[in-house]
Amino acid sequence: MEKFTRISIEDYTYDLPAERIASYPLDKRDESALLFYRNGITEKKSFSDITNLLPEESIMVFNNTKVVQARLLFQKETGARIEIFCLEPAGKIKDIQLAFQEKRSSSWFCLVGNAKKWKQGSLAMKTIKGLELKAAKGERLKDGYVIHFEWDNESLSFAEILEDAGKTPLPPYISRNAEESDKQRYQTIFARFSGSVAAPTAGLHFTDKVLISIREKNINTTHVTLHVGAGTFKPVSSQSMKDHEMHNEQIMITRHTIQLLKKHCVGDIISVGTTSLRTLESIYWLGVKLMKGYSFGNEGFSISQWEPYENQADNLSDPEKAINEVLDYMDKAGMDNIHGETSLIILPGYDVKMATILVTNFHQPRSTLLLLVAAFIGNDWKKIYNFALTNDFRFLSYGDSCLLFKNSDKKL
Repeated sequence: MEKFTRISIEDYTYDLPAERIASYPLDKRDESALLFYRNGITEKKSFSDITNLLPEESIMVFNNTKVVQARLLFQKETGARIEIFCLEPAGKIKDIQLAFQEKRSSSWFCLVGNAKKWKQGSLAMKTIKGLELKAAKGERLKDGYVIHFEWDNESLSFAEILEDAGKTPLPPYISRNAEESDKQRYQTIFARFSGSVAAPTAGLHFTDKVLISIREKNINTTHVTLHVGAGTFKPVSSQSMKDHEMHNEQIMITRHTIQLLKKHCVGDIISVGTTSLRTLESIYWLGVKLMKGYSFGNEGFSISQWEPYENQADNLSDPEKAINEVLDYMDKAGMDNIHGETSLIILPGYDVKMATILVTNFHQPRSTLLLLVAAFIGNDWKKIYNFALTNDFRFLSYGDSCLLFKNSDKKL
């Protein structure tokens, strides 16, 4: 484990000029550029050509999480603006889906902008529909506050309140205010389950036309759910990775998806996005834990940040065995889906078990997402990022994409 915790983030950075960060998306999703990498060769393609580059009889795994309008802007009578950014439930209900259905009141852990101007009392705003939403500041925690919300229409859920009153939570590196068009554009076309405060951006390039062409090529598609937290934007500030704390994110997988993964374990599994990849790897490690007698119930399972590195001797050469363990457990417990949380970190030197191909955007310097890419293709990450910088690719959430084939001969 020590070789992983000693990894220095200074080895995983690059110079990203501000003008290369895409502030707006392209009008047509599939007209973005695509960096194609396989066997050490890098080429510039169009995303609309992605189907021609994928192997037949593979399976493509999407994250169907939906971005919520999680930024609430209040204004005090003094004129001071207070921004509340909802991150995760903080009341008795911890499941995000259930917490969004709460009526009349709901408590959330939040980041609070300009908190020094909010010393006491509650805040209030009139929403677009004329409802009154109140916010009261509760317990101070490490990175934010527990905020208690109340609203004056008991027929509306908290999800509906946010949709009415909230703003799109654009990443901090997009230096503009959210616009009405972002509500639709910062959302994948297959988004289904509300819970993310950041989009699974690799999915933003897909259109109905592209999805149809993928299925016509006899490529299966399926979905997992990982609700992306604000921690995805958190840069690594510590010198070595042992001092970096990953964020927990809630995940959900259906029996149908796990059965499809079992079928394709001997073929190609295409992960659309780093969030899908972390979910797939978490399923693998859940199977490993179940082999050792682990059990879980309605509270869900948990995969911790360093678990795979502490138990490297438990690695299985055949991921299908891990998948079988998960399916057997679900059969015995009568489960149609499983849910839990993961804080898994994927670092250079980690052997990705569940995917052979990764679709992803370009990531920030000094980020855990860049480390994940380096784990997938090795030291060639420098090569592809240099290629992107010299060939006019657009970077980060609203930028262009990559299609990366796993490098089995990774140089670290």
